[in-house]
Amino acid sequence: MQLRSFILLGFCAVFGMGSPAFASPANLATSPSVEKTDAIPVAAKSDASKSDASQLRLLKKKKNPTSDDLAEIKKLEAKIAAAATKAELEDIYLPYKPKRRTKAEIARERGLGPLAEAILADRSAVPGELALAYVTEEVPDAKAALEGARDILSEQFAENADLVGKLRAYMKERAFLRAKVADGKQESGAKFSDYFDHVEHWAGVPSHRALAMLRGRNEEVLSLDIEVDADDQSPVKPVERMIANAYAIGGNLPGDKWLMEVASWTWRIKLSLHLTLDLMRDL
Repeated sequence: MQLRSFILLGFCAVFGMGSPAFASPANLATSPSVEKTDAIPVAAKSDASKSDASQLRLLKKKKNPTSDDLAEIKKLEAKIAAAATKAELEDIYLPYKPKRRTKAEIARERGLGPLAEAILADRSAVPGELALAYVTEEVPDAKAALEGARDILSEQFAENADLVGKLRAYMKERAFLRAKVADGKQESGAKFSDYFDHVEHWAGVPSHRALAMLRGRNEEVLSLDIEVDADDQSPVKPVERMIANAYAIGGNLPGDKWLMEVASWTWRIKLSLHLTLDLMRDL
């Protein structure tokens, strides 16, 4: 499976075990040879007879691997072996995936990583007071420091593969698909009139109705959305509570209150859209 091979190559790059030129989709697809790195030889082709576990074990031949390297490889090996779907594999790879420079990366460069760690570790401390120690020329005040810490923690929460998997499973069980007609399209889109104001449980949508609604969206007659916990009136939605529970957030201490806001922000800004797109693709 090409995705598994690509993930493994990504791990090579993270641990300094392979060349950037080799860890590219183009080389994955085209090179049947064995590429040489200064650490180990790695098969460039996707060989179905070679298990993912054995490929990961090759990584252990890296020059001077640390005990942390080997421990991380062991965990990744187990997770990849247990992954049953493409989405689960993508969740595992997400923290290692090359990406554009993020707000979290900028915040780390400005020295705000320790602030995020301190708030997560000591819930009794007041985040605003901790932030004062991180005010610099690049971080003008405590508010800016806390925003940077939020960006760092939000990225960490959103890249937690176990958490994302649980949220996806929850959405597949509880979400509803809603279709609405676009303004002014009632007449020209009459063939989709069955879906002008339509809601049904995502898990129960048969393929023919899913295709009809997707076609209506592609023709700009319908808008589609996936809703979860829309009728839940609690101040903290169940999906937000799941994020909080993954990091033992929930007390009345100053740090807990601030972290709960970060958990809610992570859902609204990062995970909600990501998982909605996943479910749309699975229709």
